Amino acid sequence: MAAAEKPAAPGARADARARLRVAVLAGGRSSEHDVSLASAASVRDALLDAGHEAVWIEIGRDGVWRHDGNAISLTPGEGLEGADVVFPALHGPFGEDGTVQGLLETLAVPYVGAGVTASAVCMDKVLFKDLMATLGVPQVRYAGVREREFAADPGAALERAAAVGLPAFVKPAHLGSSVGITKAADRDQLASSLGVAFSHDELAIVEAAAPGIEVECGVLELGSDAGGGLLASEPGEIFFEREFYDYEAKYTPGGMELLIPARISDATREHVRELAMLAFRAAGCAGLARVDFFVDGERMLVNELNTMPGFTPTSVYPKLLGASGVPYPELVDRLCRLGLARHAAAATRRH
Repeated sequence: MAAAEKPAAPGARADARARLRVAVLAGGRSSEHDVSLASAASVRDALLDAGHEAVWIEIGRDGVWRHDGNAISLTPGEGLEGADVVFPALHGPFGEDGTVQGLLETLAVPYVGAGVTASAVCMDKVLFKDLMATLGVPQVRYAGVREREFAADPGAALERAAAVGLPAFVKPAHLGSSVGITKAADRDQLASSLGVAFSHDELAIVEAAAPGIEVECGVLELGSDAGGGLLASEPGEIFFEREFYDYEAKYTPGGMELLIPARISDATREHVRELAMLAFRAAGCAGLARVDFFVDGERMLVNELNTMPGFTPTSVYPKLLGASGVPYPELVDRLCRLGLARHAAAATRRH
């Protein structure tokens, strides 16, 4: 059973509500282009199952927005292809980092998920961890290293990075889907790992290896019709046999197994849910998020927050919500309704 800030049953069935015209954004300029295409296709199918109209808009690797194969033009204040709401099923830079959210704001069109600020904060792994640190949220030791800092004084940069403890994981700070992640067991490997990260991003994050298992928890905002507040899903455990949860483990069939419920105690399960909702609220998220943890016995560490997690039927977030009483078609319907409500509320305010 999912945890919620206010008791609430799933909302009304989608077929009992007005039909929506939903623009589904797919692709994008980031290295997660193909993952986005898969997520967006699943979202489109679920919208159709829920009785809505889905308008496919694909953003090419060249950054051009196309509908039915034709480039489209965007005019501030005039919406997007007549859509009632936009579902930006985009992952990584130029889609999940606040850039597209800002564009949608200028188009004056409602959209699913976090706004500009929360998207930008959560996409920056260092900034997100800095925010969590101010709240005393337990995390792994970490350090952000900029490419220019490393170029100017490699020794000092390595010293600071190694201080988190070795072995450590090195990641590009603004990518997802485990792209560009390497493990460093000593200072030489740490230097080469930073080089790999810098090939993707000017900012790298170095994180100490954490004991225990990887646990993920989905958060869903509840609309006023469902009592408001937040719903935190049944936590799930990521089980894999590779050395760490890399891109291949995530996207190769059979590369990982999601265990629901996670093999953790009842007390730890509730604490994971509470921390997931705390992180969601603190980052200013809206609609949805997936919060990732390391759990070792009764000790838990927040790792990351993803504002637009993968959305294929086999992705973790839809599975977590499905196991918590919100089936996929209802999930995408609820998210679209939330985007509409948030946009309507913002329109009542004076700026």
